Amino acid sequence: MIKRIGLFFLLVLSIQLAGAQTQQFVYDNKVYLPQIKTVQCYNTKKEQSIPIITLKSSEQLLFSFDDLNGGSKIYWYTVEHCTSDWKPSRLSPIDYLEGISEDRINDYKYSFNTLQKFTHYQLTLPNYQVKPKISGNYLLKVYEDGNQQKPVISQRFYVVENLVEVGIEIMPSTQVPLRFSNQKVNFTIFHKTPIQNPYTDLKAVVMQNFIPQTAIVNTKPTFIKPGSLVYNELTANDFPAGNEFRKFDIRSLRYKAENVQDIVRGTLIDVVLFQDVNGNKPKYTNLVDENGNFFVRNTDGRDNNTDADYANVNFTLNATPPTTNGEAYVIGRFNNYIMDESSKMRFDPAKKRFFGNILLKQGLYDYKYIWLNKATGQTDPTIFEGSYFETANTYQVFTYYRKPGARWEELIGYSSVNTLRK
Repeated sequence: MIKRIGLFFLLVLSIQLAGAQTQQFVYDNKVYLPQIKTVQCYNTKKEQSIPIITLKSSEQLLFSFDDLNGGSKIYWYTVEHCTSDWKPSRLSPIDYLEGISEDRINDYKYSFNTLQKFTHYQLTLPNYQVKPKISGNYLLKVYEDGNQQKPVISQRFYVVENLVEVGIEIMPSTQVPLRFSNQKVNFTIFHKTPIQNPYTDLKAVVMQNFIPQTAIVNTKPTFIKPGSLVYNELTANDFPAGNEFRKFDIRSLRYKAENVQDIVRGTLIDVVLFQDVNGNKPKYTNLVDENGNFFVRNTDGRDNNTDADYANVNFTLNATPPTTNGEAYVIGRFNNYIMDESSKMRFDPAKKRFFGNILLKQGLYDYKYIWLNKATGQTDPTIFEGSYFETANTYQVFTYYRKPGARWEELIGYSSVNTLRK
């Protein structure tokens, strides 16, 4: 009897421990393990482009990441079709995939001649095993040992079937107080096939620099014309233009390049950036940036993927907290613009400066500072950076359509434009 009770408690304990180790995927770009770094996903036609491919075309996505624990792991992946607002569309994989629904990541290489050892994994989509067969939003899920309760990475991507054309116009805000700080997006959807009820069946999502946190959803066109839907309401799609991104260059860890003050070699490499000043100035200053992107580059070796080392990059912001209850963060596409412990800045009252440290792979990086007011829960990207209507930004418009009686939303149009384009 005592043995049975003991076995029962051991069974309960093992179930509890197993439950504690399980985790659920979220429908966002997220890294679930601290040793996973440098997640990239883009159309192979252009490095760091938006991860969108055309349905039934030869286009492919390249997805890659590094595991700082090294060795070789058994990583699996699958993809799931989602709604336009990134929720499960609850379709069966048979409805949206050709081939099988999951597969192993078999393409990996070990780092070479680096202080930080790692293993580089990558895959391309679509491939012979996994191939989307309908348009829409998709979530790529990477997990350990074939167990989806052990998530590693979730990554959003898009499959578009270009059934409509989207014309975009960028202009200064039509609201007088925001004339010199904001940019307004007007767009028109041109369609050849009839759309019975655009107010209920059509949805357009507008983003600035492909930053998910900036997304604005449009459900009602301002004007409906034969063959076109016009979205130009006076106060709609009005974005703070922000400022050009700050940047630094660590393609080499042997010499100091742009915005690098010092490089210290130890068991790992420390890179100290020059002190950043508050960018909220009276006038706009023209700088060339990559609209938040980053590019893995290595001039000290041959292969960017395996020969590029990692460095602790030290950020310093010469500014004081704008409110008593808040936090400053350093963000860019390199961390999915996510405000968490790794991107948080620490304020030193004695030096009246913010300090931060992030482990990054060699390359070129864009970044900016953002303030989170914890009392209101609101973020303000302009406090440390300023906002000027002259700033060069890219804007994206995604057009979704649910056919009458259909069970899912199709992505039927996509367009991207830069404010510098004439």
